[in-house]
Amino acid sequence: MNTPPLTVVSTPSAPPAQLNRILPGLALSAALALASIEAGRLAWLQAHGFSALTIAIVLGMLVGNTVYPRVAADCSGGVAFSKQNLLRLGIVLYGLRLTFQDIAQVGVSGVLIDASMLMSTFAIAYFLGVKVFKLDRNAVMLIGAGSSICGAAAVMATEPVLRARSEQVTVAVSTVVVFGSAAIFLYPLLHSLDFLRGHADFGVYIGSTVHEVAQVVAAARSIDDHTANTAVIAKMVRVMMLAPFLLILSACVQRSRSATTAAKGSNTSRLAGIPWFAFAFIGMVALNSLLPIPTAVTGALLDADTFLLAMAMAALGLTTHLSSVRRAGMRSLLLGGLLFVWLIAGGGAVNAAITFLMH
Repeated sequence: MNTPPLTVVSTPSAPPAQLNRILPGLALSAALALASIEAGRLAWLQAHGFSALTIAIVLGMLVGNTVYPRVAADCSGGVAFSKQNLLRLGIVLYGLRLTFQDIAQVGVSGVLIDASMLMSTFAIAYFLGVKVFKLDRNAVMLIGAGSSICGAAAVMATEPVLRARSEQVTVAVSTVVVFGSAAIFLYPLLHSLDFLRGHADFGVYIGSTVHEVAQVVAAARSIDDHTANTAVIAKMVRVMMLAPFLLILSACVQRSRSATTAAKGSNTSRLAGIPWFAFAFIGMVALNSLLPIPTAVTGALLDADTFLLAMAMAALGLTTHLSSVRRAGMRSLLLGGLLFVWLIAGGGAVNAAITFLMH
């Protein structure tokens, strides 16, 4: 009896299947990102310091609390991919906005001011949030990161290290939006009142204390060009401190987790908690500092970076429920408000003191 030949049936490979699973969510996040980028080009929104990232999370929340629940089953995979993987890639490309030469332009005093404001603001946030307001530790550290470094981008970069919940990230970004927007109008008023009385460069003061890059630009441009240029450089140096901040925070969080898992008898690799994208971020800054990258290439990569981060923010908004934000209560907003007061008053004192000591 003749045996029929064996037929080899090919099965679909895993990558296409996985791609099909995440495509709907990626498409939705991309559509919201494109809409936010276009909205971010509107003159009124630019004048009031609303970046594409801020708009993206708002659009994401609007869709997430209305239409998204009906399509969540199909889109959840791609939304999660945007919120996690694309976020890390966006943070890495963010390094192309910085160079080591930026440090030289603000001098040693500018670096010390930025470092002092970062450490003091985060320490105050942790003490008030955990010890006084009894807030969740992750929520407190997200609010502290947003206030002390670079607003929404810092919150998003800190989220993977802490493995925080979506609503905690959204509340932290909300404090950046509320108080950073108030800074746009307050700082020009402080300048007109001669708040620092010539004891420090007002541009460094703005760059070292205002939350978002876009808010720094909006506040400083309403004063003069010198203030705007100095403020942006001081802010970029502050942004550059994001990488060492993430590495130190990761080490502290990992040590805490290791102690907890050891007490429970489980064993977790220390390598799992290292934010490898922070090293890539530093590498991108070094690349931008040392190699003559054509302007057209840098511009294209920065546009791609804005798009990736906007997709991550939109995905975050899609997975944030307003009921969860409401449960965070007024304590989180009050913490952000107290940090805002410290950034203004304490930041003025730190700027004046370090400038006096260094000159």
